[in-house]
Amino acid sequence: MPNIRTTLAVLGTAGATAMLTVAAAAPATAAPTTRASAAGPSAANSAQHRAGCSLHWGTNAKHRGSAAITVATRVQGVRAGKHGCFDRLVIDMSGGKRPPFSARYVKRIVADPSGKVLKVRGHAKILITVRGPAGSHYHANAVNLTNVSGFKTFRQVRGAGSFERVTSIGLGVRAKLPFRVFELGSSQSGWRIVIDVAH
Repeated sequence: MPNIRTTLAVLGTAGATAMLTVAAAAPATAAPTTRASAAGPSAANSAQHRAGCSLHWGTNAKHRGSAAITVATRVQGVRAGKHGCFDRLVIDMSGGKRPPFSARYVKRIVADPSGKVLKVRGHAKILITVRGPAGSHYHANAVNLTNVSGFKTFRQVRGAGSFERVTSIGLGVRAKLPFRVFELGSSQSGWRIVIDVAH
């Protein structure tokens, strides 16, 4: 009997030691890394980007100043740039009085003063009118005032003439999308008319 008791005691001790060893060797259970959790920051950034691109500009006509007034401030050039949520067109003006302008969707772009309907790429067209004359180095009737190949929204920027201190520009875009127009600068440094059209 003493031998049996000793054997059972030894077996009991060995079993307890084995259990303790297994418990010590088992790693702590961590939350599994899944594709969803790994994609979390990316998804958040995408949602943030979409929220940042919620542009409530509308497609209605925009203008500043009276359509009955013209100024001597001259159109000097046009340039375009790509942004995260929109394409941007900038009309560079000379110094002088703040120029009135307007921008609106039209069915066709008509050259001023000839009245000729101009071909402009894009499913929608914005007529931009600046109530100031063309500068000496500005090509008012250029087929491509600036290169917009590869742009998401812009399809073509075409000169539509300059007559009696009114300069017109046809902007072809991929669809009738929300846009905004605003002015920067001063009478000393020159003016910039900015047109942003959403993607």
